[in-house]
Amino acid sequence: MRQPSVISRRVAAAAVSVVLASGTAACAGPEDAGAESGTFGKGSAAPQKGGTLTVLNAEAQTDFDPARLYTSGGGNVPSLVFRTLTTRNREAGAAGTQVVPDLATDIGRPNKDATEWTYTLKDGLKFEDGTPITSADVKYGIERSFAAELSGGAPYLRDWLVGGDTYQGPYKDPEGLASIVTPDPKTIVFKLRKPEGEFPFVATQTQFAPVPKAKDKGAKYEEHPVSSGPYKVVSNENDGERLVLERNEHWDPKTDEERKAYPDRIDVRSGLDEAVINQRLATSSGADAAAVTTDTNLGPAELAQIGSDKALAARVGTGHFGFTNYIAFNPKVKPFDNPKVRQAIAYAVNRTSVVNAAGGSALAEPATTFLPEQKAFGFTPYDHFPAGRTGNPEKAEQLLEEAGFPNGLTVTLLHSTAQNRTTSPEIATAVQEALGKAGITVKLDGQEPNSFNEKRWSVKDAPGFFLSRWGADWPAGGPFLAPIFDGRQIVTNGSNYNHAQLNDPAVNKEIDEINKLTDLKAAAARWGALDKKIGEQALDVPLFHPVYKRLVGKDVKNVVISDWTGVLDVSQVAVK
Repeated sequence: MRQPSVISRRVAAAAVSVVLASGTAACAGPEDAGAESGTFGKGSAAPQKGGTLTVLNAEAQTDFDPARLYTSGGGNVPSLVFRTLTTRNREAGAAGTQVVPDLATDIGRPNKDATEWTYTLKDGLKFEDGTPITSADVKYGIERSFAAELSGGAPYLRDWLVGGDTYQGPYKDPEGLASIVTPDPKTIVFKLRKPEGEFPFVATQTQFAPVPKAKDKGAKYEEHPVSSGPYKVVSNENDGERLVLERNEHWDPKTDEERKAYPDRIDVRSGLDEAVINQRLATSSGADAAAVTTDTNLGPAELAQIGSDKALAARVGTGHFGFTNYIAFNPKVKPFDNPKVRQAIAYAVNRTSVVNAAGGSALAEPATTFLPEQKAFGFTPYDHFPAGRTGNPEKAEQLLEEAGFPNGLTVTLLHSTAQNRTTSPEIATAVQEALGKAGITVKLDGQEPNSFNEKRWSVKDAPGFFLSRWGADWPAGGPFLAPIFDGRQIVTNGSNYNHAQLNDPAVNKEIDEINKLTDLKAAAARWGALDKKIGEQALDVPLFHPVYKRLVGKDVKNVVISDWTGVLDVSQVAVK
């Protein structure tokens, strides 16, 4: 999830689903608002089936077609309708970062060098019309995602599958992709251009949802996609502004260990003001008593009000998503070509003031590593330029003198004008004030979001000094470090995320070596070591990792928040 919309990234343009994501993230807390990711709302009785769950969102669930959705772990609302070969483990906290089987019997069987992955479908899988789900349906669903008219999904298969870079989808090339083989109705094999040990994570994305070819209506398929999950679409108004789901009678829970599917009906209402959403959840009158949100956080002012109300505080979930907000350097631009200048800025930063600008310690945690502080990513603690809680201007001034700037220097910081508390004026001002104490005069260059993104993602026009952020498409080091530091992923005629334009053969080689590993724990350790090694070059200054605080209606039960998404999982919620 590179730039999740609330969490889903480009999606990352998010959420991560992520990515932040049409995209993807989690929330939880047992008895108080300070609790970490977990499960709450269980009460004395077990969750019961029945009732209607209302979802109140700011952003509409647009392009409700598995080919077009940019999701991780199957997404949140999409995962109720679309099952995939693998999915996220629907458990609280760190346990929820694991990938588990969904339509498949396991998370995939690699060949010796992880260039080929084989999956076998479970018995008893059916679409909403009762027809069996076959490997050919999964293959066709993936091939649709290559069609230009169904763009928007994650790009990995285009890069990873043999022939994926030139394939244009089944409408133009009905022969299909030769690198996806279905030797029988239960088996599907993927042939990759290079080793990819994290392929099971990619298989959680909705492109892996089966689509019956006979029911495909191209761009109109989103109006009534054929369900493979516990719910089916009965109404989709104004491209996802209101989405109504009801039970899919042909979904067999014996084939699905992950989704609880307690409510009989899911009513998703979008396009709402965030303040209105939080007020409705707090008041919890009528249908809002059984309501949740999958994209709206509580802000500092709202948290302050809730803090004095124990009943409300017990309904606040806390979640963590793999996301880092940071200062980016482009060493191609002076004076940032000088490592000591970059180090000086790293020492000068006051993370306490930055965290306060991001909403306070309840909503942001200070960061000194690029990787998020989660085991699944391979988090390895380091602080190469220890500035303490409030910065070390004396050390910064010393480095500036060594760099040839005994009288300080003046630089320009690019930031967004969006009021997002991540790349916004508040964060930029906190950086400006801290660096000023070290003799670094910072001029602020605020740009509206589109212009801001165009500049920071441009190889040609990227400034030397700007605010940025990155979220993972799945909880592992690969989608976090490779797009940012792999020199072969530098894009000269499009969106380039390698802000430092780093093209270090040793880094590139290590990325390739880690990608060969199918032991995800071993891979995580290597990603952490690589993060620490790259960090020595001061190519960025990690600032903070976000914390998600979300409110649920008073009748909502069984709220589960994992570290994969950082927000509540609608597949686990009960309302009775």
